[in-house]
Formats: sequence, structure tokens, C-alpha cells
Amino acid sequence: MSRLDPSLLAALPPFSGMERDALAAMLAGAKPIRQPKDAYIFRQGEDAHAFFLLLDGYVRVVKLAPDGEQVIVRFIASGELLGIAKAIGRDRYPANAIAAADCVLLAWPSRSWDAIVAANPGFATNTYAMVGNRLLDTQDKVVELATERVEQRVANAVLNLARQTGRQTDEGTLIDFRISRQDISEMTGTTLHTVSRLLSNWETKGWIKSGRQRITLVDSRTLATLATARD
Repeated sequence: MSRLDPSLLAALPPFSGMERDALAAMLAGAKPIRQPKDAYIFRQGEDAHAFFLLLDGYVRVVKLAPDGEQVIVRFIASGELLGIAKAIGRDRYPANAIAAADCVLLAWPSRSWDAIVAANPGFATNTYAMVGNRLLDTQDKVVELATERVEQRVANAVLNLARQTGRQTDEGTLIDFRISRQDISEMTGTTLHTVSRLLSNWETKGWIKSGRQRITLVDSRTLATLATARD
């Protein structure tokens, strides 16, 4: 991988406001890595040896319950940090991180976290704000699982993925990585059968197009109405 220009990081939210020299110093301590689709970047419960910046690709964050059930907590998009266990006072990773597409990342050893945060208060502020937003997202998801109907949860999941990763095509907004119906079931706490039935129904109605683990939103407005509807 060619040497990165610090200005490439300056445009990313975690590094907003940092001086070029500070960015260069951070880059000097980073190791570039590539992970193919479906490879583990880190595993739940292992020592948090490093934290990462995703430069390209998408990462699926999966929490394993004590009974072995998998729950997809979120998808990480390029430009986001992951594996920042130190930021939440943890020495072990709280979930699995799996490449949802071929990924390019920068990795810093976790032992450098305290020094980086102390030297770069803007980076610290941006990172802790991101942690707070993720916590709020998790709280919203708990409420969603407790109060919303299944079709609302699935519609919200599809809409959120489109907002986060969507790319405009002639047909509509394409979720820009391969996502299976099993993935959506694990995001929404429902069964694969239910997700398949709903997506097939929406495709028949012309709201989405799907195939080969690809989903395109054709009628986002109707899906948004469904997602927010109340009995």
C-alpha cells in the first residue's frame, strides 16, 4: 500500500480539525492491513490489541449471546473507527468484527491509545462523541425491538443501510455491499422466513429490487412511511 497523504485523513470525522503534523505523526504509528470479505478483523472476548480506521469496505459488528445466537449490532462504513475498546474502558473486544466486503484498514496498537488521545484532544473529542452516538443508536435499537412491529424493524434496517452506504443508480438507491436476508434477520431480531416474506412482498409491490444479496430501494418514501407508521 502506498504511503497515505495526511490530507486524506483530515476529511474524515475522527480527525476533523487536526493539524497536518499531528495527522502525519498518527499515520507514522499505523500499520496498513487488508482483510478479504468474511475475514475476522477481531473476535469477541480476545485481548484488544489494536484499534482500527476503516479506509475502504464495510465491516459487520456481531455480538454473540451466551446461548450462541448472533446479533448484528451495526455495520461500519469507510472513514469510521472500530475496535476502540480502550475508549470504553475495556481490555477485550466486546463483539466480533467481520469484513462484509474486501477491506483496507489502518491499525494502531492499543498501547498507543493513551498517548494519542493526550497529544490530540480534538481526536479524543471526536472519538468520544462517536462512542456516545453509537450508544444512543444502541438504546434506540432496544426501544425499536421492544415497541415496533417486525415490518417496521425490517424497513428501518433497510433504510438505515441505504442512508449509510447507498449509491444512486438508474433503478434507485443501491445498498452498496452484499447483504443477505440472514444478515437482516440478525439485525432486526426476527426470523429468516419473516424477512424473506417481507422483502418478497415489497419487491412484488415495486418498493425494492433484490437479488444475489443486493437490495435497491426503488420507493424509499413508501418504506419510510411504513417504518414510522403507528397503529
